[in-house]
Amino acid sequence: MADMTGKVVIITGGARGQGAAEGQLFLDAGATVVLTDVLDDEGEKTAGELGAEFLHHDVSSEADWAKVVDDVAGRHGRIDALVNNAGILHAAQLVNYQTEDWDRVIAINQTGVFLGMRAVAPTMIEQKAGSIVNISSVAGLEGIFGSMAYTASKFAVRGMTKVAAKELSPHNVRVNSVHPGIIDTVMTADFPKERMLRGVPLGREADPAEVGRMVLFLASEDGSYCSGQEFVVDGGMHG
Repeated sequence: MADMTGKVVIITGGARGQGAAEGQLFLDAGATVVLTDVLDDEGEKTAGELGAEFLHHDVSSEADWAKVVDDVAGRHGRIDALVNNAGILHAAQLVNYQTEDWDRVIAINQTGVFLGMRAVAPTMIEQKAGSIVNISSVAGLEGIFGSMAYTASKFAVRGMTKVAAKELSPHNVRVNSVHPGIIDTVMTADFPKERMLRGVPLGREADPAEVGRMVLFLASEDGSYCSGQEFVVDGGMHG
């Protein structure tokens, strides 16, 4: 198992679901974990149950990113990994898609990732080490019906990851994206999963920990020669 002893990790969208599962895996690997979210009650509860820290954090806010990074680096002296996990989905077809819904999805899923990478980069550059893992989606690999903004944002995350990797790799900072398929989380609870799973060769949805293990690999030294790449966890959908 990956060893994260002595490492400090920030996981956005960590109050529940995939972010919480990632937090548990990082804690089990020995890391100090800071979960962030706008869901304060759930976040505090999850952090208390896991033994992690929690900070209120709107990932679309530049000011919030500055506060989180200053707080974590100030108290712990370093930031070894950032998992840009926070994201939302709004389902609507193109002709019915409202501009305010588009703006909200892009602000969180795309701009939030940009702000996060930019916020932690100076600390990681100074310490000459770090790993950023951006959670994209299979929607960052193909168009998904009825998800214009979500698909746009996840393609953007894939592209931004590659640019950041080229810029930060000379400083020993790695950046990769993870592309989950159908995952058993609150966000996917209303999906027509029986129909969707017909396109999954493994025939089932993933447990959030199955994605988390890939994230942990990339954040740890086990993934030390991986940068600028997309890692697909989708049960064979894109095999």
